[in-house]
Amino acid sequence: MDVYYIDGDFVSADRATIPVNDLAVLRGFGVFDFLRTYGGRPFHLRDHLQRLQHSAEQIGLNCPWSVEELEGIVEQTLQRNRHEESNIRIVVTGGPSEDFITPGTTPRLIVMVSSLIVMPAQWYSSGIKIITAPIERLMPGAKSIDYIPAIVALRRAAEQNAVEAVYLDGSDRVLEGTTCNIFLFGDGKFITPDRGVLSGITRKVVLGLVQSRFPLERRDVSLAELLAAKEVFLCSSNKEVVPVVKVDEKVIGDGTPGPNTGKVRSLFDEYTRAWATGSTPQL
Repeated sequence: MDVYYIDGDFVSADRATIPVNDLAVLRGFGVFDFLRTYGGRPFHLRDHLQRLQHSAEQIGLNCPWSVEELEGIVEQTLQRNRHEESNIRIVVTGGPSEDFITPGTTPRLIVMVSSLIVMPAQWYSSGIKIITAPIERLMPGAKSIDYIPAIVALRRAAEQNAVEAVYLDGSDRVLEGTTCNIFLFGDGKFITPDRGVLSGITRKVVLGLVQSRFPLERRDVSLAELLAAKEVFLCSSNKEVVPVVKVDEKVIGDGTPGPNTGKVRSLFDEYTRAWATGSTPQL
């Protein structure tokens, strides 16, 4: 049975509860971050915790824990769980509210550790299909717990035999996936949207790996440009680097994972293998 941390206590997953007057329950008010381990070592934990704090600041949620305190709590929770590799989810909720809408002064901290969920190998060997969805997140710089648009978009994706949905704004500008960032390759360069998207930690690593080896542009991307790309891939903590071979009903390139995406995936695999040994590779 997994062990979670909730407000200073370590409890088994089947006994993990929060009060129903918590604003996370009542209003979806809270932030979270998510990462995985390599070799049992949390991947870029400090970056994720700094983003958690930034997310809380963005929505006006008090997050009184320092990065060092949060690191200690995550490590203690990991030690109480025996997984070869783990998923880690850190949540800060709005806490109890007397009038059921105004944040109080006691936010709640939750750390959940579970066994790593491994994505299907076929995603990486054959590529995946994604769909586009006309959705803009209200505060894209904050990783909030309000995932209604994402859940609706992923349901639509599943109905179309797709793995992921990528958001478009009102001008058909490509933004990001429900839980990932997107890159495309065309005209000899990689391109990734850089406005109105979450600053992904895996994206940060990929950018570091790509920019010293390929021409790279961080700028607005139109839907037409995405559909005309030679290669497309998504990146995230749980998906890592996954090739896209179909967007809506448009085949990307020749319908197979592209060679440049393969190079990026190999570089990322090399980076994470080094991370698992205890080093912090240079980007």
